[in-house]
This record gives sequence, structure tokens and C-alpha cells, in this order.
Amino acid sequence: MSIREATQDDFARIWPIFHEIVAAGETYGYPRDIAQEQSRELWIDVPRKTFVFEENGQILGTYYIKTNQLGPGAHVCNCGYMVSSAARGRGVATAMCAHSQEIARELGYKAMQFNFVTSSNEGAVRLWSKHGFTIVGRVPKAFRHPSKGYVDALVMYKWLGP
Repeated sequence: MSIREATQDDFARIWPIFHEIVAAGETYGYPRDIAQEQSRELWIDVPRKTFVFEENGQILGTYYIKTNQLGPGAHVCNCGYMVSSAARGRGVATAMCAHSQEIARELGYKAMQFNFVTSSNEGAVRLWSKHGFTIVGRVPKAFRHPSKGYVDALVMYKWLGP
């Protein structure tokens, strides 16, 4: 298994993961019927870098890293992570979280912020907390979950140092 920078050609193999997660409507604030081309733009073109977690030639997960704000806030990055349902519980998200923090430091970022973690995504909240992220904000009922109704969105943050 390895984590490597994604190429434009990788998106054809990222798309099924992206589509599965976004269509479920449980964790990302993207339209559930988002088009493949718009997805490519959001996941590959806009971020500073995108990575894939690959095992035996199969992409099991992916993440992007981008600058959270411009100007005086440009030292803080933001990441988004997706793991194939077939690979959940195998440490893919854990590996990508650790990798993304290394990459963030290499790119000169001093902090990482997750802007919109749904409070109902308990696995992600637990994982990010385990990796040293703290909840620094809560936006009440900011996300409409398809089965749980309106749930809070969390802002999670970690200072990467020095």
C-alpha cells in the first residue's frame, strides 16, 4: 500500500468513491447529484494537491489539501478525505490523516482546519480527535442529514507547529 500524489487520470478511479460518499448525503456539503466534471474540479483541479491511497493498483481512499484562506490566513490548510466503503475500518483514513499532516508541514502550513465536519460523522470526529484536532467551533443545525435531520457542523483545528 502507498499514498501518492494523484494524477488527472486517477480521477476515473476516484469518481466511484466520490460518487458513493456524496450521493449518500451524510458527510459532505456537495449536491448529492453532483456531476462527474464538477467533482473533478472540486477534488483535483482546485486543491493545491490531491493524493490517493493505493493498494495492489486499487484506489481505496483519497484526500486533498488546499489553503483554507488567502492572505493573512494562508498558513492554515484544509483537507477533505474519502475512503471507499469496501476499505473502511482498515486504517486508510488514519494513514491519510498522518500523511496529510506531513505534507502540510512540507508545504509550509502551520495549522490544519476542518471547516465542516458533521457531528453525526462520529468516526471522523473520533479519528481527528485522536490525531490531536480539537473542536473549536460548532455551527448548530448547519447540515441536513438524510435520515437524522439537521445536525451540527464542527470546526476542528490543529496547530502543526513551530
